[in-house]
Amino acid sequence: MKGALRCLPALAPAGPQPPAANNLSYSFALPGGAFCAGLARRAVDELLSRHGLAELAETAVLATSELVAAAYRFTPDREMLLRVHWQFDALRITLYDQHPVHASPEKSEECREHRSASMWLLAAAVDAHGGDWGLAPALTASGGSKAWALLHR
Repeated sequence: MKGALRCLPALAPAGPQPPAANNLSYSFALPGGAFCAGLARRAVDELLSRHGLAELAETAVLATSELVAAAYRFTPDREMLLRVHWQFDALRITLYDQHPVHASPEKSEECREHRSASMWLLAAAVDAHGGDWGLAPALTASGGSKAWALLHR
């Protein structure tokens, strides 16, 4: 082999890759009923087990449940989007909901504070695990909120 061809990296083997932490990346919609918390908990538990991250399952399942419950409390019976993703050596669980835009910045901030206060169990669990969590507007024209939890191994 001559020239630049020697510098090319080896090709990755073809075919499907088995589940591992580095390929954990799932997004799915939940229809928005109260039963969605149970579905989300089971899905996250199964995904973490299959991808070799079972040691995070207990805290991740609790965080997922709290994220879904808060979305249901503040936007009942509206579709939600759950994202479970491993990136930069951390598990990121993000939930997007369809919370409507408030008429004023003051009302928006009041709602955000009320919602944040309602997620005290999420905060305690994630903090105890050395992680982080947050809540922010989803920054779409139709409104919505983005709540997330970050857990390290």
